[in-house]
Amino acid sequence: MTARPDEGTPCWADAMFTDVERAEALYADVLGWTFGASAAEYGNYVLARADGSAVAAVVPPAPGQQGPAQWCLHLASPDAAATAARVRDHGGEVLMQPMRVGDFGTMCLAREPGGAVFGVWQGDTHEGFEATAVPGAYCWAEIRTREPERTDAFFTAVFDYTVRGIEGGMNGFRVYDLGGRTVLGRMRMTDDLPPETPSYIEVYFTVADCDAAVAAAGRHGSAVRYGPADSPFGRWAALTDPQGARFSVIDITTARGEKPQAEDVVRAPDG
Repeated sequence: MTARPDEGTPCWADAMFTDVERAEALYADVLGWTFGASAAEYGNYVLARADGSAVAAVVPPAPGQQGPAQWCLHLASPDAAATAARVRDHGGEVLMQPMRVGDFGTMCLAREPGGAVFGVWQGDTHEGFEATAVPGAYCWAEIRTREPERTDAFFTAVFDYTVRGIEGGMNGFRVYDLGGRTVLGRMRMTDDLPPETPSYIEVYFTVADCDAAVAAAGRHGSAVRYGPADSPFGRWAALTDPQGARFSVIDITTARGEKPQAEDVVRAPDG
């Protein structure tokens, strides 16, 4: 049996789109996804697969929930109710109470004090990503926040994260480590973004060719926010799809330059 992901590990990503068919066409072209049938009993939730492995999902908004499209990163938990309680205890907001989803698992939605929305997933028959860091699959995520100190304090209280700085990190970039592994990034939002832009989590998907993925996204009306550009982690670009969902693509096989080193611990969890 595959070991369940440690609590706080990114384990799933999904997005809500008013026009699901348009989203499917775009992500099929950009990421090579194929899509299953929508599950009416679960709000017409549609699984996306890369080379046969479940890697994400798309879903239309429920009645009365229309809003801008956005990707939501879900963090693993052995007890979603207990995690939701810690969210409330440490200044976050539970947007959707823990809810059982058939025999797949239990989910809830939360907002951290800096404003970024994230999910909590207590897996059962569906533990989360069936593949990562391969073309079409999730590989990384960064919390973009206007209140980094509050964000760090919250996440280290809710999950067993240690926060570290990065040598030469721009915009106060930090990483969250979990059990000796780096699992998330955290960056201060700059004035380049309109003040009405809320804090959010940027999800990175792996691609075989960054430039080709950007070109494909452009054919579907996506906007390029940054790149394509080379980095020590791969050639990448930040995009906004036509329905407003932000995401990034990265070719991790084309890393250029030396990876920056993590600095001393900035904040460790209490106890």
